[in-house]
Amino acid sequence: QLVYPYDFRLTEKEKTSICYLSFPDSYSGGLGDTQFSFRLRQSGGQRTTPYQDHGQYNREAPLTLQREAAHYFGYVYFRQVKDSSMKRGYFQKSLVLVSRLPYVNLFQSLLQLIAPEYFDKLEPCLEAVCNEIDQWPPPVPGQTLNLPVMGVVIQVRIPSRVDKPGSSPVKQFNQENLLPAPMVLPSIHELDLFRCFQPVLIHIQMLWELMLLGEPIVIMAPSPTVSSEMVLALTSCLAPLRYCCDYRPYFTIHDSEFKEYTTRTQAPPNIVVGVTNPFFIKTLQHWPHILRVGELRMSGDLPKQVKVKKLAKLKTLDTKPGIYTSYKTFLHKDKTLIKRLLKGIQRKRPSEVQSALLRRHLLELTQSFIIPLEHYIASLMPLQRAITPWKNPPQIRPFRQEDFMKTLEHAGPQLTCVLKGDWLGLYRRFFKSPNFDGWYRQRHKEMTQKLEALHLEAICEANIVAWMKDKSEVEIVDLVLKLREKLVRARCQHLPVKEETLQRVGLYIETIINSLPEDLQAVLHHH
Repeated sequence: QLVYPYDFRLTEKEKTSICYLSFPDSYSGGLGDTQFSFRLRQSGGQRTTPYQDHGQYNREAPLTLQREAAHYFGYVYFRQVKDSSMKRGYFQKSLVLVSRLPYVNLFQSLLQLIAPEYFDKLEPCLEAVCNEIDQWPPPVPGQTLNLPVMGVVIQVRIPSRVDKPGSSPVKQFNQENLLPAPMVLPSIHELDLFRCFQPVLIHIQMLWELMLLGEPIVIMAPSPTVSSEMVLALTSCLAPLRYCCDYRPYFTIHDSEFKEYTTRTQAPPNIVVGVTNPFFIKTLQHWPHILRVGELRMSGDLPKQVKVKKLAKLKTLDTKPGIYTSYKTFLHKDKTLIKRLLKGIQRKRPSEVQSALLRRHLLELTQSFIIPLEHYIASLMPLQRAITPWKNPPQIRPFRQEDFMKTLEHAGPQLTCVLKGDWLGLYRRFFKSPNFDGWYRQRHKEMTQKLEALHLEAICEANIVAWMKDKSEVEIVDLVLKLREKLVRARCQHLPVKEETLQRVGLYIETIINSLPEDLQAVLHHH
């Protein structure tokens, strides 16, 4: 019905997808308000966003909170109430916030404030809200922002790449004397993991392995809320490692990728997809891992845990909750986690305390797995003394899987993790996954930039006049052009180099040019 701001351009395909994704696609008797999220592939080429920061946000934000380049997130507030004046006897409407940022808590909290007002006052309400949001500061990693909207100030901290993993963000808030007192969000994006993972707590490890390996997983849920929360909880459980595969928190049969995902002619893609329509049981039963969950109910005891079942048991009509898979975990089960969570339930610990326990457990698991990889890749960096000013910097040595495996005997995950099992087998499978590829590319890029930076520093330290003594004009001109190119690259790629280093290299270039004959000087200055 309405897109606000008006100048936001969506392709017809995107509009259609957003419409279908904004409503529950199977009958749910529930009346009232529900909230859920989806993620949508952008169609129709690159689009400029009004917010241009030349990649600075993505360089400073954690890898798990990057601004998406090719996808939009949709955050939905759906209302269904009985209304006899409507043709169907119901009022059904959704307000959807579309963003490239995965700030699920911030945007869902924002919708809780806006949507009820919008359903009541319609367009003028959105106009007022958008005017306020226009005044918000941009998200700068590491900063606490105060965001005024509709008489409330939302206070939230934007996480930064330099935050210590697992540190609790709540304590870092500066409580300025704001009136009215702000609505403080403890996290911009972290879900209540304990609530989301309720039916699968005893299988956390298996799910962590499946996510680490980028396996195709279907989540079949009773509602878009359960489906999207489970998918987002799963994709977050590898932090600080980035989950590099595709994921759809909520997916309907009308989606343009439906054919792509349900085809039997090729293996299912590396993706976690959340669905609610029972029709998917039939179309996706060839997928290797299917998690069927019921409605989430918080009760005093450990919620009923689903069982692992054979895929052949997947009944089309009445599918019982369960994890339908033939996957055998590489690591043994960790009984201590479940014991600690059970103790928490008996002592009636709040959900956020249980979630912190879970998150910490997953973080330690991921770190135990990734630290040996980090150590090995760091050893591939050339020695600092091999970086000399007048030669191209040496290459980063290639990543050899077998060499890495050899390092595990004396420096493997067993140093930091009590879990026994086939760690080597897990690494071998991980090397085939998009998550390894994404991690390796990111590290390789960072190391290449570090090398460039060290090389520029070496040039700065060098005695350029001595070098020029016995060089021909051709060699000197060649050096000028190379240094210039380096300087441009350092600025474009925002290399980790001190500004004074760049300025000194600039001065060097001037000095060298001025020592050349005038005709050459003119050419180079013009160049």
